[in-house]
Amino acid sequence: MTQTGLENLLKNPPAFLKNKKLGLLANPASIGPDFTHAKDLIHRRFPGQLSALFSPQHGFFAEKQDNMIESDHSHDRVLGIPVFSLYGETRIPTKEMLAHIDILLVDIQDVGTRVYTFIHTLALCMEAARDADVSILVLDRPNPVSGMKVEGNVLEPEYASFVGLYPIPMRHGLTIGEYALMINKRFDIAASLAVVPMTGWQREMFFKDTGLPWVLPSPNMPTPETALVYPGQVLWEGSNLSEGRGTTKPFEFFGAPWLDTDAIIRKIPEDALGGSVLRPVIFEPTSGKQAGQACRGFQIHVTSPEKHNSCYQSLCLLKAVMERHPNNFSFKNPPYEYENEMLPMDMILGSKRLREAISAGESVAELRNNWLEAKRDYCRQAEEFLLYGPKTSFDF
Repeated sequence: MTQTGLENLLKNPPAFLKNKKLGLLANPASIGPDFTHAKDLIHRRFPGQLSALFSPQHGFFAEKQDNMIESDHSHDRVLGIPVFSLYGETRIPTKEMLAHIDILLVDIQDVGTRVYTFIHTLALCMEAARDADVSILVLDRPNPVSGMKVEGNVLEPEYASFVGLYPIPMRHGLTIGEYALMINKRFDIAASLAVVPMTGWQREMFFKDTGLPWVLPSPNMPTPETALVYPGQVLWEGSNLSEGRGTTKPFEFFGAPWLDTDAIIRKIPEDALGGSVLRPVIFEPTSGKQAGQACRGFQIHVTSPEKHNSCYQSLCLLKAVMERHPNNFSFKNPPYEYENEMLPMDMILGSKRLREAISAGESVAELRNNWLEAKRDYCRQAEEFLLYGPKTSFDF
């Protein structure tokens, strides 16, 4: 069974934590194997040292449902310490916040996808901590979609945003600890950084293989199966199709009232269906886009995670929807994640040229071939920071 960085910290705490004031960046998924929250476990193990809590997007309790729904600062009534929101009036911890602590512990469950904002909150914390002479200690957790496969195009730097700060692929193949080590060196953050690694985790493992309990890290990431389709299905956030928010299967469901599912499935190349079944459905979101309307669409059932390529599949679906419904389909307009100029789709894809190429009818297979060299470069650079084996076998 996999043991997380949190568990290993509690068993063998580094000597440099002694008598230090500790902060904790966490949310509901920051738990031990018996579901006890990290803040309580750390408080018991280091009595009197936990001095502040920090929360990413969706809030400390992951209570905020959608994008750009901010959380306020609060107070932990049991521990008597402040809870600072890093998705509210600021996304960067201030010097006043960091003045409470000497070391920031980061125990966050990432989902292995570039646009999931937790890794960007971590990056901004690293920069702020460096400037405030605060150290960062990342308590590592599994990449739920495995650490073997790298998918999608590499973000173009001019499209950097809070859903993509650095030029990495959509599915990046790293744990959050490996990611922190990589950006700290590759992008010259130069924070005082250390990682408490997991034990018992290997790169080929999906979350189901870890033996760990799953607690949804955000309201629309209810299961590890959601994470499997998210690298591709998140692109619908940049369109007028429902991405399944407001249903029990966000990102697994997608569609619109006008979608011709029979025509769409006929347009999808066979190799885009590998490892999955697209089952036609009708669903009615209770909130978000198309709320209260019967949407025709699909549920994606991943039957073989090793074979499934979410990014390629969803881009093929996007192309098919645009070709079949030129008068119904539209891209979502700004704002999106605090950006008022760029199209949300360009932010999600990390590229304006990719959107334009798909809009012009270019083959997604050919576009994918064009990404290979950039992905090879990324993989070569990432291998230096891998903490778990096998260390030279990214699949893309």
